[in-house]
Amino acid sequence: MSKQSAAQQADSSGIGVFPPIVPRAPYRVSEVEALDGWRLRVRHNDGVTGFVDMAGLVHGAHAGVFAALRDEALFRRVFLDLGAVAWPGEIDLAPDAMHDEIVANGEWILN
Repeated sequence: MSKQSAAQQADSSGIGVFPPIVPRAPYRVSEVEALDGWRLRVRHNDGVTGFVDMAGLVHGAHAGVFAALRDEALFRRVFLDLGAVAWPGEIDLAPDAMHDEIVANGEWILN
């Protein structure tokens, strides 16, 4: 019997089991935390850390899909999806634009 790593073994469906994808681009987000007031604390792969203020966007007249985040319980369900900040319902933020604004201003204010 040969020894195989988990990445080489097949599950019962016959499909290979592979390690999770870990985005390495410097602008990808590696940590996110929901804060009060529809704010986020984020850290990017390159160590850039800052805040995202979403209050103006979420509560604005042109919130679009982000209006769903007015529900604070949903807002707090933030997670990372391949290095992008995301919420259930396929709501997400562009990590590259976030990175650029945080580098320039320490914060990304969305209106």
